[in-house]
Amino acid sequence: MGPLADIKVIDMTTVLMGPYATQTLGDYGADVIKIESHDGDVTRQIGPTRHAGMGPVFLNTNRNKRSICLDLKKPAGRDVVLRLIKSADVLVYNVRPQAMARLNLGYDVVSEINPRLIYAGVFGFGQDGPYAAKPAYDDLIQGATALPALMAQTADGVPRYVPNALVDRIVGLTAVGAICASLVDRNRTGRGQRVDIPMFETMAGFVMGDHMGGLTYEPPLDKGGYARHLSPDRRPYKTSDGYICVIVYNDKQWQNFFDATGRDDLRVDPKFATFAGRAGNIDIVYAELARILETRTTAEWMAILEKADVPVMPMHDLETLLDDPHIVATNFAPVVDHPTEGRIRNMRPSARFSETPVETQRLAPRLSEHSAAILQEAGLTSDEIAALVRDGVTRNAPNT
Repeated sequence: MGPLADIKVIDMTTVLMGPYATQTLGDYGADVIKIESHDGDVTRQIGPTRHAGMGPVFLNTNRNKRSICLDLKKPAGRDVVLRLIKSADVLVYNVRPQAMARLNLGYDVVSEINPRLIYAGVFGFGQDGPYAAKPAYDDLIQGATALPALMAQTADGVPRYVPNALVDRIVGLTAVGAICASLVDRNRTGRGQRVDIPMFETMAGFVMGDHMGGLTYEPPLDKGGYARHLSPDRRPYKTSDGYICVIVYNDKQWQNFFDATGRDDLRVDPKFATFAGRAGNIDIVYAELARILETRTTAEWMAILEKADVPVMPMHDLETLLDDPHIVATNFAPVVDHPTEGRIRNMRPSARFSETPVETQRLAPRLSEHSAAILQEAGLTSDEIAALVRDGVTRNAPNT
């Protein structure tokens, strides 16, 4: 099932950025083989668990994968990887390229074994700059691409990280696009290629796409920044009994808002009457909107603004989001039975394909759950597999 059916992916990633990318490939139908150390992906240990090694971050980033344990520091472990690579379409890794080279698994090596392989690296920095060998994490890249500085401008002046692994997920999705594009090119040329997806450059483009502003020009026209995004009153608005998310953006929406609230005085105010006027006085506009919205309850404003066709949404917390009527109606996060973890919520892929529908084929695996089957598919005999277990290269599947 899925548009990537028959695509085989070797997943040599851990934590979040790489696993999120490979989960998406698996969601789209690829056969994803997750290679783990004997300790397993560290995200297995994050969050509340029913059983050790099956934490919620892991469960929600590793569905539609099979797990095999391999000690890549042992020659036999590396040999197994090379056997898997020989029949693979894609290899994804998220250590620094220098580490892959130390394992003797660099592109120069694996491309000789499989010239059709897409060799995709998701790591910190482009390899032609001075940061090439630096380690990178989500927080570091958020800071290096100005997100905490922007947060400080909108609130109390204190730089803060976005409370989400924003970088890991954005770069992971960028990797999915790059890998799929490379597969299209391979279908045309018959050749694979190396694809680097650096975190720093990806996020620099992502952030500056909004905030380049006058820095676009040489010499600069200003210090950059998108005024609407940086307005301190661009936030969920307080109502008389809670909060609500409202954006009154274009001229039609503002006219509808004036009609719904009876604010004819604002309709003729140059600061509110036109898009250009509002853009030039965005702090004043948003501050006045905040004052207006505080006069009624959340339910009253939802009804008024929906009737007026003004964009509005409730402000959810993590629990109420799962009860949102649209989330429930679309069955986005159904409760399913995991083979070992019992009843869990499993978020469905958001993309919908008319001809190649996608559904979850496997929930997140236990550590080394599929080692024997994967090794058999690679052509190893039962005696060879037993020897790998005996020598600590791999391990048997855990007992159910």
